[in-house]
Amino acid sequence: MIEKKLLVTGGAGFIGSNFIRHALLSKDNWEIVNLDAITYAGNPGNFDDLPDGLKKRYRLIHGNIKDKSLLKRLFDKEKFDVVVHFAAESHVDRSIVGPSTFVETNVFGTFTLLEAALKSWEQNSRPDNFKFLHISTDEVYGSLGSEGYFTEDTPYDPSSPYSASKAASDHFANAFCRTYGLPVVITNCSNNYGPYQFPEKLIPLIILNIMNEKELPVYGDGKNIRDWLFVIDHCEALFRVIDRGIPGEQYNIGGDAEYQNIDIVNLLCDIMDKKLGRSGNSRSRRLIKFVTDRPGHDRRYAIDASKIKQELGWEPQYDFNDAIKDTIDWYMGHLEWVNSVQSGEYRKWIEVNYNNR
Repeated sequence: MIEKKLLVTGGAGFIGSNFIRHALLSKDNWEIVNLDAITYAGNPGNFDDLPDGLKKRYRLIHGNIKDKSLLKRLFDKEKFDVVVHFAAESHVDRSIVGPSTFVETNVFGTFTLLEAALKSWEQNSRPDNFKFLHISTDEVYGSLGSEGYFTEDTPYDPSSPYSASKAASDHFANAFCRTYGLPVVITNCSNNYGPYQFPEKLIPLIILNIMNEKELPVYGDGKNIRDWLFVIDHCEALFRVIDRGIPGEQYNIGGDAEYQNIDIVNLLCDIMDKKLGRSGNSRSRRLIKFVTDRPGHDRRYAIDASKIKQELGWEPQYDFNDAIKDTIDWYMGHLEWVNSVQSGEYRKWIEVNYNNR
């Protein structure tokens, strides 16, 4: 029997795809409607290999969160118990080149979705079991020095158009909770990695460039630090928030795995050299190329996830060194998927963004 019907926005993207797949596999009483605009980073084929039994509890709707009439029809028909809002433009470099798209999707799109959810919730007598989960990022907090961690009380200090647009969407989500009582919970996660990530992001980009013996671009001196979170650990945290998270609260989700970018690149080189049989002058570290740093590049992110650990009983289960090897194996074993997402637009972006630096 179906106990929860979820609307997942942006579910054909990296984290959304993993969330839906993991939910269908581990929550046999959840039904999921995936609303996705299928932009360059969205891939409906991420669900092709799901067993037929799981596909019966999953539907993809090609549409945009900015479409008010579509949202009204969906909420009126489906009577969702939970909204899990992933849909967002998320690549910092793209936000620097074209920030308007980030405002349209991340700010206006989130506002439109919140408005539709609020109307539906009120029309259905404000059910107690409804929850709106807004997925955000640690980048809204800005940059840390060599010490300290982001907590839920850290003031917002976004550095890029991307993080500014996500900060604005967080504020709208929080305002809808405070003003109208909409049961909103906000989560802010650290850098995710794992299967199905579009290869403009660091880890899949480096993995695929190593395989193809292409240059490995590293911004600046490579010493920017990120806290890395395996995507399935993130999904499990979101399950806890859906089941036990308190409306009006905010939860930071981190992987307890801080690494400099250059250390990540070197690690990927060394692991893959063993798999590919490269040694001596053929070692992949020879491909590393330091490129001009991007504007406003935050130096360090680090999450204090003690709140979600103490209040909801979640903590990361995957060791970084094991999960990064599993991630490498996934990309090496899914070259057909890689080829399908490396469109002409992707190749053009890589050329423009890195080759001229």
